[in-house]
Amino acid sequence: MDSTLAIDIGGTKMGLALFEGERISARVTRATNREGGPEWMLGQIEEIARGWKFDRCGVGFGGPVGLDRRRAALSTQVPGWSDFPLAERLEAMLGVPVVMDNDANAGALGEACYGAGRGALPLLYVTLSTGIGGGIVLANQEVYRGADSWAGEIGHITLRPDGPECLCGARGCFERMCSGLWLERDYGKSPRELFEDPEFVSRYVIDAAQGLKAGIMLLNPARVVIGGGIAQAGEHLFAPLRAELTRQMTAWSQARLDVVPAALGNDSVLWGALALAARDNLHI
Repeated sequence: MDSTLAIDIGGTKMGLALFEGERISARVTRATNREGGPEWMLGQIEEIARGWKFDRCGVGFGGPVGLDRRRAALSTQVPGWSDFPLAERLEAMLGVPVVMDNDANAGALGEACYGAGRGALPLLYVTLSTGIGGGIVLANQEVYRGADSWAGEIGHITLRPDGPECLCGARGCFERMCSGLWLERDYGKSPRELFEDPEFVSRYVIDAAQGLKAGIMLLNPARVVIGGGIAQAGEHLFAPLRAELTRQMTAWSQARLDVVPAALGNDSVLWGALALAARDNLHI
């Protein structure tokens, strides 16, 4: 049976899973050392995967990816990743073929193939985590990447033109207003604590619904799947978010407002990395 190493590289955590076919046989999750950058991450991957046997590797990276050159383009949360030859370095280290995409595209593909998106395509996947990203899976189960592989960057649409500055240099981005990194910096509390406060949630969903509305009006997806750590707030978040989204939607729009949490939880990207590797038919 073919085995696949799946890697999720995020701004808060990193995860590795060993798949035997479509079954996870081993997995490890660790907190990301943001100051350690790429070399720390590669060292962790080498240490964890040393005792595992696999035929190929799929990677979901927490930032834009240059697919044509198989490089990490940048990370707005973690320094050192600009134009980094991630696939090449991993292939040299692991000795197997590597395919990569950004984590939101991988998460979208994971949910489309194995999770909440099954039977509900086209799909808009939004990850509410350290940052905010988006992935689009079309009715034929293909990821829509745009002309230059930069489609889906919903986290950097502007919600508030006069809002606070985002790490990307713009102001009032969806990511700046609603991501875990900025919530913790702005409020001095973890997102888990914040989402236990109904008053905070009622304010939060105004911006979050505005960001989702933009995606829904543009794409008219059959379903919106929300993943990432913030989605773990469950109905404390989803009930008021659906209500606010319904309130904000353009009156004449008949677009579906089917908004659900990721069925694969924190593993959406890992399952998407599996799907990426399988679709590329990687072999030694």
